[in-house]
Amino acid sequence: MGKYILNRDTSKIELHFEKADYMNLSDAQKKEIKSAFLFSRQAGAWVSRSINNHYRALKVAESLGLSDGGKVGERLSYAEELDRKSEKAEARADRMEGYAVNAGKRAESLQASFNEHRKDWSWLTQPIIAGHAGSQAFARHKNKVMARYERGLEEYKKSDYFKERAATARGTADQVKLGDKVYLSKKMKECNKMLKMYQDHIVKYEEALHKVQQGKKLTNRSGDLLTTDYIELRIADLLDKYEYEQDKFNFLEDCMNELGGVQFSKDNIKVGFIVKMRSSGRCEIVSAGPLNVTYKILEGGATGMCLTESYAAIVEILAVKEAAKIVNPFQTGEILCKCRPGDGSIYKAYQIIKTTKTGVKIQEIAVKNEIPIAGQFISDKATQKKVVKSKYCEWVGVYEDDWQLHKYEQKTATPDNVKAV
Repeated sequence: MGKYILNRDTSKIELHFEKADYMNLSDAQKKEIKSAFLFSRQAGAWVSRSINNHYRALKVAESLGLSDGGKVGERLSYAEELDRKSEKAEARADRMEGYAVNAGKRAESLQASFNEHRKDWSWLTQPIIAGHAGSQAFARHKNKVMARYERGLEEYKKSDYFKERAATARGTADQVKLGDKVYLSKKMKECNKMLKMYQDHIVKYEEALHKVQQGKKLTNRSGDLLTTDYIELRIADLLDKYEYEQDKFNFLEDCMNELGGVQFSKDNIKVGFIVKMRSSGRCEIVSAGPLNVTYKILEGGATGMCLTESYAAIVEILAVKEAAKIVNPFQTGEILCKCRPGDGSIYKAYQIIKTTKTGVKIQEIAVKNEIPIAGQFISDKATQKKVVKSKYCEWVGVYEDDWQLHKYEQKTATPDNVKAV
């Protein structure tokens, strides 16, 4: 019937066959093609919607009985790929700006009649007299003018929409994101993730190839027997993808280095530091992990809110102020409770069976009539919990499934709650 090829220049699968062959396909087959491909007049072929993962596109091609035409063209470097996207975005921005101008002109034309008439107050306020021929003719004319005015409003909306599209495309064309450390950091993390995944897959396929060469029979998830040719083809494909991701990572790393690199990390950012974040202003660091920091906003309408971003989002250190050391406030034998937010009633209770400098070991106990029963354990499992300080307030304690556990305070008898004898 025809063939399918991998165009390395575009990183897409192309289906090549005659129009007569397409017309002879069933409606179901045509639907399958349209679900995974778009027809390109420039290429004269059906081009896959996918770019990197072609599993679905290849399945469709094989189901149609197309032969494998191999690969054509040369794979672009990531820098060349960005340049091509930039050129297309530039052209798209020009088109969108043209559409916006044309929509604005149509809007002005449609609203010109009303803008002229509204200068005459009598035209706006003239009453419509039922049954009067002249008055009815005026009403029809006024309705037409108002209808054109409303269509003009729609054209202005279209103009604004195209302007937004143009601005987005212009940003892509100018590659403004390559000047954003946070964006580059995020993309580099994604590249590292993909590189590790490809490494793992390559190792597994190489191990499988060795086993098959030794005479062992292996099958895939579908139960098909794996051959050396198939495994070698998969390894070559994975190596190609690995090379692409490595090229992409190197390009992004060069862009990051041109911006001065990421100046902050876990080594020079500590909990308690006051820093300036790129989008949140003055903030306090409440957690510093290997890759990201969690911070509390200290100014503006979002004061008190905690967010997490990469170290690349830190602009500068405003104050070196390490957080106060947390002191364990609990003792062995004390009871901690989960309290319902509505009425403060006790939901669950735990008894501390061991304490350390930084935490406690707790075990669940029974609760009867809102009173925890010390020593009556209903679970054989004891859980170690770390004593922490809340990100949002000065509360210090332990959490259980995101619930704060509060120390149980036994109520003492008073004249008001003691029954008369």
